[in-house]
Amino acid sequence: MGEPTPRQRTVIATDSKPVMPPYIKMRYDAGRNRWIILAPERLFDPDPIAVEVLKLCDGERTVGDIAAHLSNEYNAPSQDIEVDIIAMLQDLSDKGVVKA
Repeated sequence: MGEPTPRQRTVIATDSKPVMPPYIKMRYDAGRNRWIILAPERLFDPDPIAVEVLKLCDGERTVGDIAAHLSNEYNAPSQDIEVDIIAMLQDLSDKGVVKA
């Protein structure tokens, strides 16, 4: 038998279309009064900004689209938002929570 193929790292960019895989669930936990992300054998506790970004990760919108939407929503520079979104999504992608 050959050696297992190493997992390829997905690099998140402006034109990436992020989505959570079907086995990852984002749920509102009324007991904690906050959103949580349920993953196999793991639980993530995203901050409110991450929740807003993840709600827009539908596999259709690009990171640029998400940044533009949030830029209008919060009256902030799209470029700054995009940099923060890419960093956050890259971290979540590396953990297997988001794919693109």
